[in-house]
Amino acid sequence: MKPLQHSVSVYGAGPSGLMAAEVLASAGIAVTVHDHMPAPARKFLLAGRGGLNLTHSEPLDAFLARYQEPRIEAAIRAFPPDALVAWANGLGIETFVGSSGRIFPKQMKASPLLRAWLKRLDGMGVKLITRSPWPGFGETPSILAFGGASWPHLGSDASWIPAFTAKGIGVTPFKPANSRFLVPWSSVFRERFAGTPVKNVGLTYSGKRVRGELMISKEGIEGGAIYALSKGLREHPGQPVMIDFRPDLTVEALAARLTRPRGKDSQSNYLRKVAGLSPVAINLLRETGTAADAQGIKAMPLRLLRPAGLARAISSAGGVAWDEVTDHYELKKAPGIFVAGEMLDWEAPTGGYLLQACFATGRAAALGCLEKHLLLPQGEKGN
Repeated sequence: MKPLQHSVSVYGAGPSGLMAAEVLASAGIAVTVHDHMPAPARKFLLAGRGGLNLTHSEPLDAFLARYQEPRIEAAIRAFPPDALVAWANGLGIETFVGSSGRIFPKQMKASPLLRAWLKRLDGMGVKLITRSPWPGFGETPSILAFGGASWPHLGSDASWIPAFTAKGIGVTPFKPANSRFLVPWSSVFRERFAGTPVKNVGLTYSGKRVRGELMISKEGIEGGAIYALSKGLREHPGQPVMIDFRPDLTVEALAARLTRPRGKDSQSNYLRKVAGLSPVAINLLRETGTAADAQGIKAMPLRLLRPAGLARAISSAGGVAWDEVTDHYELKKAPGIFVAGEMLDWEAPTGGYLLQACFATGRAAALGCLEKHLLLPQGEKGN
């Protein structure tokens, strides 16, 4: 296709911004990506240290139910998990489905994918300028993909908020999502078990139940099961979270096991052999003063103080309010400016949902920009 005589600036070189740049460049648009950090996609690279959970393999309707904002659904349906996997494969990045259904690159790193992606973008004529801050409203059309407010030292520092509020654009205050929660452990428990996982547990809070894994930290508790409940824990504090150490057994089945004679075993060995409890689970019962009977093992109450803080949360909730944005991801009060990624007000648990939404909204914002401002002929809108 003959290149069009249009140019667009994209601000933010994370997954949302780079995806927007790719969609625009594939339509023949001259694209410059600006990032105020010394290198692109720094938070993306940090996420990749743990294996880079790109997306999830569960059915799409179940996948979409993980999000706290229905407005994001259309973008993900237009670029669902299988499309993201195909896109990664097109970069030469093979993927696999883990035992939990999560999808990872076989190399279990972000850096090979990012290198291949930047090489593709360079070949498409996309220019990348680092240490280049956003100059503020005025340049149109442009796409903003600034990220949220977690891990600010990696670039998502929310420094754009004053300019938005000065223009009357509503921004929901950022809060920690997928965050560690503080627990005042005893020094003995902290020293022995910090860094220890608690596997295959069920958690219940405010009527919502999830299964997953916990991780004991020096400050408190974290892990996928806590992250899945983080919104309720954050917004409706005060109740204990109930931990079920044997979610695969009924109370009655567990009680029957606990009728077996203890003999000469210590209580810890007895609970390990008969109830299948790990040392950390046994000591959590002791730490909380919970009886080591069937009821206590199936519903141990743990009181959490508060989220550990926004700066070290995996992701953030809050951002540009959805009623400020059109269905094309264009700001209503700043025509020609499109927004994408974590700077929008949505949240999701870990498990591939965060990156999927960043890629999908970046693509949606680019397609909106093409349709609304770059006058593509019918039949050429992003295809």
